[in-house]
Order: sequence, then C-alpha cells, then structure tokens
Amino acid sequence: MPRPTSYSVDSVNRVKRRHDRGRYDHATVHALLDSAMLCHVAYVIDGQPFCTPTFYWREGSRLYWHGSSASRMLRNLEHGEPACLTVTHLDSLVVARSPFNHSADYRSVMAFGQARLLDDPQEKEHALVMMVDRLFPGRTADLRQSSRQEIKGSSIIYMDIERASAKIRASGVVDEDEDWELPIHAEVIPVRTVLGEPVPCPRRAAGVSRHPSLQGYQPGLDLEVALRDAYARAYPDAERG
Repeated sequence: MPRPTSYSVDSVNRVKRRHDRGRYDHATVHALLDSAMLCHVAYVIDGQPFCTPTFYWREGSRLYWHGSSASRMLRNLEHGEPACLTVTHLDSLVVARSPFNHSADYRSVMAFGQARLLDDPQEKEHALVMMVDRLFPGRTADLRQSSRQEIKGSSIIYMDIERASAKIRASGVVDEDEDWELPIHAEVIPVRTVLGEPVPCPRRAAGVSRHPSLQGYQPGLDLEVALRDAYARAYPDAERG
C-alpha cells in the first residue's frame, strides 16, 4: 500500500481564509519545517492558553523540541496534551495603495498532534545528540559529553504530526482594479535573515580551529538555506516529502 504524500484535511487544519494559499502535501510542509529552527508551541493548561517559543527539529512525521525538566508544560505531558506547533518565514513587506491591502508575503506551517514526554533512555540519548547535530552535523562527537546532571535537567518533547497545513502568500502588491492608476507609491520590501561574520569566543584555547560542522554557516548566506542544507547532511537518507 503506497504511503500517503499529504496530510489529511479536516476542520482542524483546513485553511479557511484564502484556501487557495493552503498546502497539505508532505514535501511543502516538511521543507518549510526543515529550513527553520524557531517555532512556537501552543497548548492549554487548566483552561489557560500558553505559547512557548523554542528550537525544534523533524524526523519523518515526528517533531521534537527541548525543554527544561522544570518546565510548566512538561509537568502536564505524562499522558499527552494536544498541541499546535507553528513556523513562519517572512519573505517581504507589501506596501499597497490602501491600508486594507497592506500585507506581507510569507510561508507558514501549522502542525497538530499530541505532545508527549520522551522517556525511553536510548531515544532520549539520540534526541539530545540530534538537538545539536540537526543544526551542526557531526559536532556532538567532538564535544565534552553531557553530565548526568545535565541530562537529568533536560527533557525532550515529541509530537507525531496528525494534521498539518502550510499557507503561502507570494502575491506581492494586490490592489483593487480602480486603485492601480492612483498617484500613490506601492512596493514590495524583501526580507531576509542573513548570516553575519562569526565571532570566535575570546576564551577559545590556542590552536583550536573552526569545527567542520560549522562550514555550512558562511557570512552572507541566507539562514534558511544553511538550515535546509544542515538538515540534509544530518539526515542524508530522509525522505524530503
């Protein structure tokens, strides 16, 4: 039986406003997830909504993120909690001829599932490695290994993606037909997150050179390109779709 190539669509993940911008295929959703590193995870505890910014990564259709063992959210995950993880790439500011048509071009993902605490020791050990190696492939092997206390104080949360949707706006300026000839300037302002020049730690030991795992992070490169390429190196056998 062929594996599904898209996430199922229902009332939870269906894009309701401008449904033409919605995407549900694995290739689009996963590509947007793999080229970002900061997400926001929303959940509800005792009727109170919370939204936590954190780093994350993907393995197949499973998402992982790190948390402190003292985290409020972690104390509520013993049996799983519904969660929504979101990621957004801002591509441009759109300056139109009317206030209503000012907008932004963007690519975003909303992923839904049950957030759970990762309690299998071997899986946790693997996840703590990939938390670093997903960004800097091969780096963990050359680091001072985590102490028992550090491992005890760290927790990993995972969520199997049950539903997901991407929403993409790449329309630029969209004004009313009668507004195009108005003597009002309109434009698109591109937005990029670009890597700067690395700043070595001032207390770096003499003779230590930059680790090979950092070579993908070169000044002037778009962050999402570096993250996408790092993911491909960290998971060379992963399906992109």
